[in-house]
Amino acid sequence: MGSSSKSFERKASRFKAQPRVLVLCEDSQSGKRYLEEAAFYFRARAQVEIVHCGVTHPSGIVERAIVRQDCFDKVFCVLDRDTHPCFERALNAVKSHPRIKVIASYPCFEFWLLLHFGFSRKPFRAVGKNSPGELVAKSLRAKPNMEKYEKGRSTSYFTQLLGEPFRVARAQAPKVLEDVVLSGEPNPSTEIHLLMDEFETLSRPQLI
Repeated sequence: MGSSSKSFERKASRFKAQPRVLVLCEDSQSGKRYLEEAAFYFRARAQVEIVHCGVTHPSGIVERAIVRQDCFDKVFCVLDRDTHPCFERALNAVKSHPRIKVIASYPCFEFWLLLHFGFSRKPFRAVGKNSPGELVAKSLRAKPNMEKYEKGRSTSYFTQLLGEPFRVARAQAPKVLEDVVLSGEPNPSTEIHLLMDEFETLSRPQLI
């Protein structure tokens, strides 16, 4: 018996199409590489474009996100509070663009790395010529195997901290945000774990 034409029809997919996701960050070395390797680890790299967009201040990154958002389903701006005077302006700019989400760190991305070594809520304030971000990096260099940390290095810190340290960071970051709500003080805190959650979700087929 010959096969009917229906037998050759493609079955409708039971899964949603993977969303196109853009991640913009200000760090062209350590932070960007960490995020790229995290996306690859979660097998989300095919759906995620991580771009250092050539500007190193929050409002410039958000402006670039607004321009590019129509080509993506979701856009994440990874921003450091540090001492940027335009940080609040950047947060306000995304309010009218629901496709864009800010992933903020107070004072900087390095606090996420610091959480790989345990819970911390000690504020980082500028001292002398040292910015809050520089003081976080100094605290990070005091941790095991991190003594040579520099923001501009291309070292694979994701691979280095994968395993128990990574699990610790993902467990501690939400607790830090809970304390932010109670205390009203965001310094220090980070939302990088939310981006890790997004990468993990992208790795799973989503039923329609």
